[in-house]
Amino acid sequence: MVMLCCFFFSRTSLRNCGSRPITKDQNPRIEWKKKGKGVTFVYFNGKFTGSYAERAKMDGATLTIHSVTLTDSGDYRCEVTASEDHVNLGEATVTLNVLVPPHIPSCDVPSSVFVGSALELLCKDKLSVPPASYRWFKDNKALTATGESPYSIDTNKGMLFRSVSKLDAGMYRCESSNSVGAPKSYPLNMTILIAAAAGFVAMLLFCCICVCVCRQRGCCQRESD
Repeated sequence: MVMLCCFFFSRTSLRNCGSRPITKDQNPRIEWKKKGKGVTFVYFNGKFTGSYAERAKMDGATLTIHSVTLTDSGDYRCEVTASEDHVNLGEATVTLNVLVPPHIPSCDVPSSVFVGSALELLCKDKLSVPPASYRWFKDNKALTATGESPYSIDTNKGMLFRSVSKLDAGMYRCESSNSVGAPKSYPLNMTILIAAAAGFVAMLLFCCICVCVCRQRGCCQRESD
C-alpha cells in the first residue's frame, strides 16, 4: 500500500492539494493523473479509472493505492479547481518509485564440463528494483575472487573460470540481494562434474573399434552370401 498526498487551504481547515487559499468553494474539484508516455486519469469526476477502481481510495485529496506493482511507478499529478472562487488551477506532482525485493534468480550452471576448458556461470534476477547484486557459494561457502583464484566474479552478472580443474567440482549456488529485502538463492544446487579429456579420448577410441568390428562382420556376411 502507498499513500500519495497533496494539500490545499480552505477557509476553515487544512485539506489535502496545492497551497492556494479557497474561501467560497468548500468542495473543489480534485483530479489525479499519472504521467507516462501519455497522461492517464487515475481519479476523475469523482471516480477511479481502470485497475485503480478496485484497489485505490480517496481520503480528502489523499490517494491510497493498494496491491502496488512495478507498473505503478511514475509521476502522479494532483489538480484542484475551485470554480466558485474563480482561481487558477493548482497542482502538485508526486513521484512514486516502487521498490521490489530480491526474487529467486535464474542460473545457468552446466552439469558437466571438461578439465582445462573455460566456464562461465550466469545468474540473473530480472525482477528486483533496485537491481540485485550476486554472491556465489561452493559447497555452502562464499566464494571471494583474489589474484590467485582460478576464477573471477562479477557481482552484477556471474563468475568466470579461466581453466577448470578437478578441484572446481562441487555444489554451486547463486544468491541475489538488494537493499529492499532478504537475499534469495537459487533453490537447486547443481553439481559440476569434471570429466577428464583422457576419458573422452578412450570413449571415442572404443566407439571406433565397435564401428570397425561391425563393418568386418558385415563384410564377412556378404562374402558368405
